[in-house]
Amino acid sequence: MQTDIVVVGAGPAGLSLVRALSGSGLNVAVVERQSYATIAKPAYDGREIALTHRSQALMQQYGLWQHLPEGEIYPLRDAKVVSGASDFTLHFPQPKAEAGLIAEQLGFLVSNHNIRQAAFNEAEPVANVAWMTGVSVEHIQVDDGEATVALSDGRHIHTRLVIAADSRFSNTRHQLGISADSHDYGRTVLVFRTEHELSNEHTAFECFHYGRTLALLPLQTHLTNCVVTADHQAAKRLLALSPAELARDIERQLNLRLGHMRVVSEVHQYPLVGVHARRFQAKRGALIGDAAVGMHPVTAHGFNLGLESACSLAELLQQAAAKQQDIAAPSLLQWYEMKHMLRTRPLYHGTHAMVSLFTNDAPPAKLLRHAVLRLSNGLPPLKKAIAMQLTGKWA
Repeated sequence: MQTDIVVVGAGPAGLSLVRALSGSGLNVAVVERQSYATIAKPAYDGREIALTHRSQALMQQYGLWQHLPEGEIYPLRDAKVVSGASDFTLHFPQPKAEAGLIAEQLGFLVSNHNIRQAAFNEAEPVANVAWMTGVSVEHIQVDDGEATVALSDGRHIHTRLVIAADSRFSNTRHQLGISADSHDYGRTVLVFRTEHELSNEHTAFECFHYGRTLALLPLQTHLTNCVVTADHQAAKRLLALSPAELARDIERQLNLRLGHMRVVSEVHQYPLVGVHARRFQAKRGALIGDAAVGMHPVTAHGFNLGLESACSLAELLQQAAAKQQDIAAPSLLQWYEMKHMLRTRPLYHGTHAMVSLFTNDAPPAKLLRHAVLRLSNGLPPLKKAIAMQLTGKWA
């Protein structure tokens, strides 16, 4: 098979890229390990994604936003951070135009499966796309003229450009010869929805308690997604609890901040591993989405960065195709890498440093945690800069 581009991975970033390439005239083959039925109707996986205003604009531009269920786009008004047993709170209030942020809320919360569904709905009708599902990439051979992708079913695809969009554990990244900085936090993330007595006021909470971290993502006024991060043994103990016991455990951790609670969904678990590729391009290859950067969930920036990478690369490929230039030219891929690297590297390493500090329960670290929160709260320019990162909007 001969094609212009092979996209490995039909997750939201890969599908967004396919949609963004619509009208380019480029032939695209999508290679996905899962079945076509699975990507065509993604199941609820417990994850809620915090979308910035920048991501909303990109999703509207490419038609994804219009596919989201109207009643399942939840406003994220403001956010608060607490550390340990301290009653001090770092507060990121609802943005105001006079503060330099043109936004009425920090962002939006949307279920991951709804984003995947919207991306598929927009990508599926795109012309010149071949769907190759239920297969994986076995080997990639690259030379000056083309790349050859060998699939697990024995087929071979000859292409001008290979794009890895196949998760933070990307085999395609490895096949392209790109190494990555990876950090296993030695923890498990548990996600589940709860109903509760008191209003969450559409406020997100990040609670860096000792021994575990609890994030509260407000959906409906009395419906909140809980994200618990704990070491593997503690996570096993939580998974062994009944729904009622788990709800009581969260109530105690929150000191009944939301009143009595009830678990209303299945509990999903994920390993906590952060990844940042050392390069985002290679000879006839590029990385987008989690294959490029797999963020710690504390910033909720994962899909935002993935969407930006897909749209940024697609724009460059569209321009090259329109001018009949080489879509795999080193200069094009290096320009994409520079832009995305400038955006992601400071955020990735800054997040890693913050998480390392706020999950360190040693006495000196506890004192430093409290000092950092108080210092940040007392520096409006710093809070504004962080809020700009959260909203994706700049003055």
